[in-house]
Amino acid sequence: MNALERMHIVITGHVDHGKSTLVGRLLADTHSLPQGKLESVRASCAKNARPFEYSMLLDALEDEQKQGITIDSARIFFKSTRREYVIIDAPGHIEFLRNMLSGASRAEAAVLVIDAKDGVAENSKRHGMLLSMLGISQVIVVINKLDLFGFAQDVFENIKNEYLDFLATLNVVPVCVIPISAREGDNVATQSPQMAWYHGGSLLQNLDLLSNKNDSDNHTFLLPLQDVYRFSNEGDERRIYAGTVVSGSAEVGDSVLFLPSQKSATIERFEVWNAPQKQTIAWHEAVGISLREDIYVKPGEVMVRKAQWEKGSFLQTATQIRVNLIWLGRNPLCKNKQYLLKLGSAKVKAELVCVERVLEAGSEETIALHNAHELLRNQAGTVVLRLLAPLVCARFADNQTLGRFVLVDEYDAAAGGIVLDILQNAAISAITTTLVANDSLPSGFETELFALLRKYFPHQFGG
Repeated sequence: MNALERMHIVITGHVDHGKSTLVGRLLADTHSLPQGKLESVRASCAKNARPFEYSMLLDALEDEQKQGITIDSARIFFKSTRREYVIIDAPGHIEFLRNMLSGASRAEAAVLVIDAKDGVAENSKRHGMLLSMLGISQVIVVINKLDLFGFAQDVFENIKNEYLDFLATLNVVPVCVIPISAREGDNVATQSPQMAWYHGGSLLQNLDLLSNKNDSDNHTFLLPLQDVYRFSNEGDERRIYAGTVVSGSAEVGDSVLFLPSQKSATIERFEVWNAPQKQTIAWHEAVGISLREDIYVKPGEVMVRKAQWEKGSFLQTATQIRVNLIWLGRNPLCKNKQYLLKLGSAKVKAELVCVERVLEAGSEETIALHNAHELLRNQAGTVVLRLLAPLVCARFADNQTLGRFVLVDEYDAAAGGIVLDILQNAAISAITTTLVANDSLPSGFETELFALLRKYFPHQFGG
């Protein structure tokens, strides 16, 4: 029997709008709970004279039980007939946006919950904005607690239209908007007879219709180098090049390149522990590789198949990038300060060049675009970053793993974001052309400069 595919979904929305109740109901209605779990929680509630809530299946941390809010991003597994889901229950409270961001960063799709009683809240807008900034294009909106209004269609339509108008300002078009009652189970796993006016299918049915767009669909072999291990016991002089395959596959005997150094080698073997020797490695596998040639490369470089690279690749060596990010640092993101950018297994220093736009979601405004010199805590924006060392990356649209990054301010993980464009290549080409045309380069330096440009920007300079 073939294993079911896996898909990551983030559940998000304003605090108390019913996210944890929805996930708990999904677990119960798809029979995905551990045996006896539902009964034990019900028994505990009866013993302590507390009303049973499906959210109690998730909110297990002591602080969460005391405060009644989800603090961390819990990961929950359940299966439909089509696939296995990893549901990420993300916090809705504004103080826990960092946790929500970390939860959403691995999701292929999102379910955004809105309480019919409260309507479109500030965090409903903020979380829609965050999903947009993180590049999550598959969004399902659910209007919860419609049982409080007798499942009235006009209540649903009014909230739906208001939120769709807001999402339009972000250029986000949700896959669907579903009326539900998470507590009662209406339109969660099966379509409810309580809302005969709705014909769009249950939440579970719509989840199964989503496409699982992950990097395994890309045939380009990419392995960010995590580390290089050297063994010296008993005359063993091997170097083991270790990392995790983020897309594509490779075989023993393949010629590979490391980027940005452009050093090449041939795969000799894949190192395994207490397992049969394998000839192929593929997406999601953490591997160790022995090469026929003994080369020195640093962690953070990206291993690619040479034949694929020579045909052209979406990978580029960047020194300046345009990005979407959400700033969560204690201090503002500002110019004239160095930050540490982590992408894949690479770490490079980065500086803010400019802020192109700031997106703000509030109770009285949907979205504001304006010039700014910095980003403040909990703001999202489009900015340009200068990298102080060459970094191999991709646009998020081309590869999620090498197009998504974290920005560190001192020791604080202050931002997460995605790469929209790689800017520096055209600028470097134009500057270099001007210098050559004006005979502004020192004698003998032109050859040296172009050698470096061909090394780090082979597709732009014919390397």
